Amino acid sequence: MSYIQYMHDGLSKSKQIKILKFDGTSSRILEDQVSLESPLEIRITRLDSRPYLKNKSISITMRSPGQDKELAVGFLFSEGILTNLNQIKTIKAEENTVDIYVQDCPLNLNSLERHFYMSSSCGVCGKSSIESVMIHTKKKLNDNIRISSELLISLPEILKQQQAEFNTTGGIHAAGLFDISGDLLFITEDVGRHNALDKLIGMGFLHDKLPFNECVLLLSGRASFELIQKAAMAEIPIVAAVGAPSSLAIELAEKSGITLLGFLRQNRFNIYSHFERIKT
Repeated sequence: MSYIQYMHDGLSKSKQIKILKFDGTSSRILEDQVSLESPLEIRITRLDSRPYLKNKSISITMRSPGQDKELAVGFLFSEGILTNLNQIKTIKAEENTVDIYVQDCPLNLNSLERHFYMSSSCGVCGKSSIESVMIHTKKKLNDNIRISSELLISLPEILKQQQAEFNTTGGIHAAGLFDISGDLLFITEDVGRHNALDKLIGMGFLHDKLPFNECVLLLSGRASFELIQKAAMAEIPIVAAVGAPSSLAIELAEKSGITLLGFLRQNRFNIYSHFERIKT
């Protein structure tokens, strides 16, 4: 699969600070690396003549700086606001804002009653039920792909080796996209697990590689509801997490046709939905 392996943007997502470290018997001043976190405002402006919208601030999210265009586009795609690359005329990114200029965008954005505000720990503020998400995720996922358990259990180590910021700070999430041969296609890191996935999906959108319907998504932490929603929008048929899935994540995976795995580590995993894609 000839995806562009867009790994890192070269921007540091951490900074060095002085700390007082206590080791049980004594304390000392040390230099430590901590993950950067700052707000990003996502704004969208319509360039056509439709009267009901000219511009709107869509989201404020706490994120790791870097790959902001991908984050913004991935978020708008996963929310059903953007549907194809031709809708984007241009994107302008400044220090803490991204402006996306669109044309022929069929959605009346004034109908979006909620102003998305997300912290780095929650990507689904304001969504109270699976039904509200399933409006945009009624897509038929690929039922034909199969992947072996041996290949699956090899993926976390591959992802870990590429987690540059996590290896520095220990405080950042990763999302990795693999093909069914186990080749790593994209990897992103962010303090927010939902941001890491939005960046990954945004890369695919901007490189015109969506849908990811022959791929496996690996999450470095737990599998939460909003991550399964985003995976469904990108038509990812298999989602694996190093950590545990939530009950709503399992329910949404079952309804949307996703094979969901959890606790993928130390040569073991649990399968929670659509077992048939995994050869055990």
